[in-house]
Amino acid sequence: MSRLLLKPTGVHGKVHDVTAASAGWGYVGFGLYRLAPGDVASEPTGDREVILVLVEGHARLTAAGQDWGMMGDRMDVFDGTAPHCLYVPPGAEWSATATTACTLAVCTAPGHGNYAAQRLGPEGIISMSRGTGANTRHINNVAMEGRDVAGSLLVTEVFTPAGNWSSYPSHRHDEDDFPRMTYLEESYYHRLNPAQGFAIQRVYTEDGSLDETMTVKNHDVTLVPKGHHPCAAPYGYDLYYLNVMAGPRRAWRFQNDPDHDWIYRRDNPGA
Repeated sequence: MSRLLLKPTGVHGKVHDVTAASAGWGYVGFGLYRLAPGDVASEPTGDREVILVLVEGHARLTAAGQDWGMMGDRMDVFDGTAPHCLYVPPGAEWSATATTACTLAVCTAPGHGNYAAQRLGPEGIISMSRGTGANTRHINNVAMEGRDVAGSLLVTEVFTPAGNWSSYPSHRHDEDDFPRMTYLEESYYHRLNPAQGFAIQRVYTEDGSLDETMTVKNHDVTLVPKGHHPCAAPYGYDLYYLNVMAGPRRAWRFQNDPDHDWIYRRDNPGA
């Protein structure tokens, strides 16, 4: 199995625990809790900032010495509505008590700036569609650079209809050369509908030094340390993924694979 493909360790509790050290990179961390009613998850943030994403279900959250009350709305991620999210700064603690079955994502990166704990959604999350034809996908921009809500983290949700592609045309963001490109590590948390489905993700560099094609299933996580990283959803299965990105600069600048850039230019004349 690819070192870039991470399977959940179970179906209950903390089923993913990606750290910068375990991933072999410097910025992105990702955790995932699958909780039953009454279960409690809690962690200190240490020197990292955190965005909690209620992927599914309801939980009562406390963080940074405040009671944020009941959070969560959608019971099925494929409802497509914007998620309830909470930013927690470095040097704080957070706790979530599930009141229904709950899937809680913990997105982390080094803490920079002086951002206070705050709700990030669903209010303030911009939903949009991107691409055309079989490249159409639907986006919930949780915390992209247009929202000045974090020092490092960039977080977004992507819904790819069955039979479509996303993170496509193939693109990369693995050089610290702003404004041409930014260096951003990236993790994907995948869901399929129906749940027994699968999707395909390829991670590759133009020189061929990295070229891995992975079959992803429900609740898998994939890592993108560098290179291009397109995804495909087979006919009959919708694909969701939660992206976490971070690097030395909180900006998303990328370059398309030159072999496939003609697709972008055709679909975006004048861009």
